[in-house]
Amino acid sequence: MTAPTATRSHPQRWLILGVICLAQLTVLLDNTVLGVAIPSLTSELHASTSDIQWMINAYSLVQSGLLLSAGNAADRYGRKKLLAVGLVLFGLGSLAAGLAASTTQLIAARAGMGVGGALLMTTTLAVVMQIFDDSERVKAIALWSTVASLGFASGPLIGGVILDRFWWGMIFLVNIPVALVALVAVLRLVPESKNSRGERPDLLGALLSTLGMTALVYAIITGPEHGWLSLRVLVPAAVGLLGLGAFARWELHTPHPMLDMRFFRNQEFVGAVSGSILVVFGMGGSLFLLTQHLQFVLGYGPLEAGLRMAPLALTVVALNLSGIGPKVVIGLGVPRTVALGMPLVAAGLASIALLGGGTDGGYGGVLLGLVLMGGGIAVSNPAMASALMSAIPPEKAGVGAGINGTLAEFGNGLGVAVLGAVLNARFAALVAVTATSLPAALAAVGGAAERAEIAGAFASGLRTSQLVGAVAVFAGGLLAAFLLRRAERGGEGEGPRAAGRCLAW
Repeated sequence: MTAPTATRSHPQRWLILGVICLAQLTVLLDNTVLGVAIPSLTSELHASTSDIQWMINAYSLVQSGLLLSAGNAADRYGRKKLLAVGLVLFGLGSLAAGLAASTTQLIAARAGMGVGGALLMTTTLAVVMQIFDDSERVKAIALWSTVASLGFASGPLIGGVILDRFWWGMIFLVNIPVALVALVAVLRLVPESKNSRGERPDLLGALLSTLGMTALVYAIITGPEHGWLSLRVLVPAAVGLLGLGAFARWELHTPHPMLDMRFFRNQEFVGAVSGSILVVFGMGGSLFLLTQHLQFVLGYGPLEAGLRMAPLALTVVALNLSGIGPKVVIGLGVPRTVALGMPLVAAGLASIALLGGGTDGGYGGVLLGLVLMGGGIAVSNPAMASALMSAIPPEKAGVGAGINGTLAEFGNGLGVAVLGAVLNARFAALVAVTATSLPAALAAVGGAAERAEIAGAFASGLRTSQLVGAVAVFAGGLLAAFLLRRAERGGEGEGPRAAGRCLAW
């Protein structure tokens, strides 16, 4: 395997880390940056609520379906090579998205961006593991994890700044110069590494997982519109479950699985997986709905809405760059840190629901909720990422990075779909409207009283969806902490790359 040994570091490792983090930040921003563009998309492209959800989910679902396969390919064919290909594809997809003239074109372009994003996400963490030695790898992983959290959290703010000055297409076109700069830097600075005996990409597994997740999320998105017991919902739900079942069966029997199902026998792995999915589930769904509430119900512009979402990102950056987040992990250990961080995220969702989800313009409950969520994310995300990587054999670093990215993308897509479906169901139960989106419903109102009724119904739906997210994150956090603690006691996390040691810097 052509990679540095455990005692060697690349002389330009910190510059390379900066390039990698820049590329990763751009990819992750596109998970949440679209939220503040929803008013523009609904007015200029006549996008319905379902269209908006597919614009978001097409990107995340394509990534989550391809990440594992991309990780295998990176290990076999070269991480630098696929990192460069990913930047090219991501830049071309961004160009197509920025120039899209219809919702169908934009959804297709977002799916294309997801292909490039999958290649980028799998190679960034693998390269970090390659260029840093044992003494510095911990700090590098912490910084990488901070950028990952920042990418999800700062999308609304950056999108708001762009939309305050330009039309909605610029939130995609701005990716192009970043991709070009990163491409030049990758070609000049990043060393090549690969495992010539790496396993072949599992193309059938990628197809089955993408099919299963796409069909299942489609059923969740369209459930409130068509009825949960209608054939238009039950058929894709059945296809999704069968697809995921076939994926699991195939992975158990193929000689080159992209996801070795035996990993699920490791309680440390299962604990990290469950926690990683649910923390992004709560954050992604919350940001998607809250940006709409701030703009449609409270009347803020894109920049104003983005600024009001900024405390989440600022809290994550402040805690991790100051070293407070890693110190919490060192002092408490991974299981206790997860048991602290996930309930903080749940408390943030509950605060938004109970104290900040009304129509009176109050911001205190939202601010408190965002700060609590940021604190929980800052301490729990690096701990769970390290726990997951420590449960994967070192020779499968690309696969481990793919699993970590898959969880983030799938959790975000599922959060948007599930919490969006909960909000839509509650909204439809309170008001009878034929419009396909909230802004369309508001535009069709006959007076102030009717407008207030519709805004109140959306606010009620927001509260319900955030509470559902809070319960899911809280329960998932306790389960993840319990499994990680059992693995720690049973010795499953005692290897040379154990999560606790990995974070002790």
